[in-house]
Amino acid sequence: METEKPQITKKTWSDFKDTRLLWWVNRTLHLFGWCIVLEMDNGVVKDCYPARVTFRGFTEETETKGYLELTEYLKSNINDISNDINVGK
Repeated sequence: METEKPQITKKTWSDFKDTRLLWWVNRTLHLFGWCIVLEMDNGVVKDCYPARVTFRGFTEETETKGYLELTEYLKSNINDISNDINVGK
């Protein structure tokens, strides 16, 4: 009998940040004048909250780094991502 893979796997805010998904989500939220803030202390998330912002978007350097690192995450995890979307088919 095959073991079912859980549909939800709890992750940390650091995991979310390290994949560059926080940057990606904040790119969209900036359109509406919002963002998700992670307060860090020595690499540990101490607090997380939504915030209003007056700026829109990131610097070109941050955008380039974000795209490169998110692409690397996708490249390294494409098999898991592909398997996840095929669960139940």
